[in-house]
Amino acid sequence: PLQLRRQRQMLIRNSHLFWVNPTGTRLSEERRALLHSITAKLLFVSKRARPDAQVPISFLTSRVTKADVDDWGKLKGLLTYLHGTIDLPLTLSIDNLCVVKTWVDAAFATHHDMRSHTGGYITMGKGALYASSKRQKLNTKSSTEAELVGAGDFLPQTIWTVNFIEAQGYKVSRSEYHQDNQSAMKMEKNGRQSAGQRSRHINIRYFFIKDKIDKNAINLMYCPTGEMIADFFSKTQQGSMFRHFRDIIMRVKRHSCIRALTSQGQERVENKALEGMTDSN
Repeated sequence: PLQLRRQRQMLIRNSHLFWVNPTGTRLSEERRALLHSITAKLLFVSKRARPDAQVPISFLTSRVTKADVDDWGKLKGLLTYLHGTIDLPLTLSIDNLCVVKTWVDAAFATHHDMRSHTGGYITMGKGALYASSKRQKLNTKSSTEAELVGAGDFLPQTIWTVNFIEAQGYKVSRSEYHQDNQSAMKMEKNGRQSAGQRSRHINIRYFFIKDKIDKNAINLMYCPTGEMIADFFSKTQQGSMFRHFRDIIMRVKRHSCIRALTSQGQERVENKALEGMTDSN
C-alpha cells in the first residue's frame, strides 16, 4: 500500500492538472463534502482576491460531485500554495480610463473529454480587473476553432466592461483585444470568407465578433504567444513562466516587463505541496 501511495503521489505531481484517472478511488462522502465546501470558498477567494488560483479552482469545481483521491491531492497542493503566498496581494491601478485591454486564449482539447479551456484577462493598467478560466461547453476540431470559440465566449465581458465604464461618464476611446492565433484572427475579421473546409461548420454565433470589429467596438491585436497573459488562465503553468505571469496579474510586475521566455518556457518544477500525502491526512 505504501508503494502504491507513493506511485500515485508521483503521478499527480507529474501529470496535467486536467488529467482524470477513470479508475480513481472515489472519496468518502464526508471527505467529498469537505472538498466541495473548501472549493466553493476558494471560488469566492479566486474571484475577489486571488485570480492566480483560478485555473485549479476551475477544474475542482467540475469535480465536486465525483471527486477522487487525486482531486484531494490537487486541492491540498492548491491550499499549500495559497498558504505559502498568503501575503501576496492583488493590487489594481489604472493608467487610462479611456482604454480597456483584453487578452484571451484557449488551450485545445486539454480536458479528459477533449474539450478546450478558455482563459481571459482584462485590465486598464496593472493587475487583473477581471479574469476568467473556464472549460468550453462544446468540443472543437482544431486549435483555431477553439480560439474562435474562446474569443466569442469572452467578448461579452469586454463589451460589458466598456459599457459600465461609459455609464460612469468616461468615454472609452480604445478597446484592445489581444490574441495569439492569427488564423482565428483572420476568421474574426473576415467571417465565413476565411473559413475553410475544417471550419465551415462553426456556428454563426461565434462570428458576431466580426460585427464588433467592423463597428470599431474592439481593436483586434496580435500578441506573441510568449507575451499572452491569458495563457495563465487557459493552461497549467509551472516554474518561471508561472511566477512571471502571476506577478503581472497580481501587479507585482508591470505589463512592460513581459518578455517571451523562450529559454525558460519549458522549465518545470516539482510540486512539493503533495509530498507526504497519504490516505489518512
